[in-house]
Amino acid sequence: MLWKCSVCGFMHEGSDAPETCPKCGAPKEKFELMSEEDAMKVFTSDPTNDIHMEIIKLTMKIKDLAKEGIALNLDPNCVAVFQQAHHEAWVIKQRSKAELAGHMSKGKW
Repeated sequence: MLWKCSVCGFMHEGSDAPETCPKCGAPKEKFELMSEEDAMKVFTSDPTNDIHMEIIKLTMKIKDLAKEGIALNLDPNCVAVFQQAHHEAWVIKQRSKAELAGHMSKGKW
């Protein structure tokens, strides 16, 4: 069973709602039992949500590395590649963020 806090959206898995919301502290009464269909959306999309979050994390690492290369400014060709990597990482990050936003708007989070 999946329960959703009507105050903050926190989701709790269990046979009963928690006494208080671990995120916002709302009382048990503020939790609503999700339908089986809605719960399945959350459970089946969880692996892809995790992949998108990992992609976002990796793009942030790429951006940091590219900034280091740009700051070194040792070779114009290298700097150009680092600048392009920095830009492309931003684009990839935004794609994954947009996809996660889509998941959230469809209740798949």
